[in-house]
Amino acid sequence: MARHLVIGNGKILINLDRNCYIRDIYYPFVGQLNHVGGQYCRLGVWVGGQFSWLDHPDWHFQLAYIADSLVTNVVARNDRLAIELHMNDGIHQRESIYIKRILIRNLGADSRECRLFFHHDLMIDGSEVGDTAAYYPENHTLYHYKRSSYFMFNGFSDEGGIMQYTTGIKRFQSAEGTWRDAEDGTLMGNSIAQGSVDSTISFRTVVPPGGEKTMYYWMSIGKNLEEVKELNQYVQDQHPEKLLSRIVVYWSHWLHRAEQNLGDLPPEAIHLYRLSLLIVRTQTDERGAIIAANDTDILQYNRDHYSYMWPRDGALIADAMSAAGFQSVIAQFFHFCAQALSPDGYLFHKYNPDGTVGSSWHPYIVQGSRRLPIQEDETALVLFALWKDYVRNQVIELPQSLYNHLIRKGAAFLSQYIEHALSLPKPSYDLWEERYGIWTYTAASVYGGLMAAAFFTELFGDYERSDHLRNTAEGIKNGILTHLWDEESGRFARGLIQKDNRWVKDMTLESSLFAIWEFGVLPVDDERVVKTMQAIKNGLSVKTHVGGVARYTNDYYFQQSGDIENVPGNPWVICTLWVANYEIESARTLADLIKPRETLQWVVNTGLSSGLLPEQLNPNDGSPMSVAPLTWSHATYVQSVTRYAEKFAALSAAEAASSGSA
Repeated sequence: MARHLVIGNGKILINLDRNCYIRDIYYPFVGQLNHVGGQYCRLGVWVGGQFSWLDHPDWHFQLAYIADSLVTNVVARNDRLAIELHMNDGIHQRESIYIKRILIRNLGADSRECRLFFHHDLMIDGSEVGDTAAYYPENHTLYHYKRSSYFMFNGFSDEGGIMQYTTGIKRFQSAEGTWRDAEDGTLMGNSIAQGSVDSTISFRTVVPPGGEKTMYYWMSIGKNLEEVKELNQYVQDQHPEKLLSRIVVYWSHWLHRAEQNLGDLPPEAIHLYRLSLLIVRTQTDERGAIIAANDTDILQYNRDHYSYMWPRDGALIADAMSAAGFQSVIAQFFHFCAQALSPDGYLFHKYNPDGTVGSSWHPYIVQGSRRLPIQEDETALVLFALWKDYVRNQVIELPQSLYNHLIRKGAAFLSQYIEHALSLPKPSYDLWEERYGIWTYTAASVYGGLMAAAFFTELFGDYERSDHLRNTAEGIKNGILTHLWDEESGRFARGLIQKDNRWVKDMTLESSLFAIWEFGVLPVDDERVVKTMQAIKNGLSVKTHVGGVARYTNDYYFQQSGDIENVPGNPWVICTLWVANYEIESARTLADLIKPRETLQWVVNTGLSSGLLPEQLNPNDGSPMSVAPLTWSHATYVQSVTRYAEKFAALSAAEAASSGSA
């Protein structure tokens, strides 16, 4: 499961797999209404009387992006056909237009006719019911539509526009789809089909021996026929080559605000940093939702997906992007959360990109007892991230606009949702969404969220409220140190769970215990933090050649090994980087940065060939597990690189000053 290339502009997201097939088209929200749904929009080649789809084993790919851009840079080579394709895919930085450029290189000794076939397997608005595919003679295009979603396809080579087209029925009774019609190099020309439909169009050119020719293909997306016609004409008037060049220029300028001085990090680590900033941007809807992941192959395992905005993921991603200098990208996220906040001041489990509440498996009642079906850290972390953003950027207008509807309401909930006998937050679901109790990670995040709210209320002159929030936070800190520190094991517990009507410690070793210092409960050099982080490094490191750090002991999610002693769980990118962040934060000399620098290189090595990062890895062979790309993985890498660069600069200056004074 993986999407090897992703491109977008904040209202369209398109995912391509390792064969450069379009697998997902999200519009008009990033992550909502998938008009392909993980099906295959194929690309095929007919040359010299032979036909091949690009998923045939004869094809060999190099997958990448043009440097500092969201335009792909792909080479696909087929020695049997003696042909090589150089492909660039991009989405217009402003308009709802996808553009593909294909340079065809003839590796043979003879001049040959080459035909490219583009197959469209759409499930408009997420369903195959009631779609229409039709040839449109007015502008010699082919389009699909249903209700207010229209997709128009066009292109050209030096021989002209669409050479052949056909529409037909797919996945109904014995019909496989029009892609089968392409395999003899000729399309039958059926001009319209309705229901569960697909279409295929082709273009032709003649490529001289050892020479090359270029074809262009594009898709316009809009709410009605007139809109997609106008966008199609815009591409023709401007020329797709010029538009692709502008996309590259735009994203290169967009990256200008990224930190340039990244210390002694190698070029490949810097490249992944800049790519990660771009990848996070593709997963962020322009209306504020930061989506966890949009790889629909996860549907094979559970008839749901990751195309939601989890407030926790979103807050931590927003914090990383803010630290990297991209405050304007994530400001709208906080407005999204303010709109989503319940009347009682908390955020629900997850949200759809349009702001409606997402699906959930957290029940309201268990064995006759009522529960609030939330993860409290999600509310707290939004406040925590908002304060950190203000400290960095000093843009007071943002928190002022959110003061009544997000900051005060959220803080009021956090300050009231307390288990007073313990001075800890009431039970809720943990950050992994798996278990119910009082968790160290959650408690630490609530402390951080309450302190953030206390700082905001003080900033706006509400001193009495600020004192109350600060005192509540200090009470929770005391509760953490009293009830969640375990002297016998010399580390913090994962949390407290109820057994026989009493609270007992869950001593499962958890990577998320880094929250104790991350959210300010204790300083990074406190002995309890040091011991806890050392336990994580010793107990959760994956002892195979793959390496990395697991979520917790005996992690069952996509579990690949029963050897818990050596493989406590699959290595997760974020958990491995949490340890690196601790090592960066606690570094006192430049030599102390060697280990976290190695971890950053580990992340580079674990990515897909295109640079995209998965959620987790197979501990046996390092292959990606679960979804890819995971936005949280890329954002945590951005966070770690940013922190590394800051610490490297500070320690370099300190050591230079020390040697100078000596």
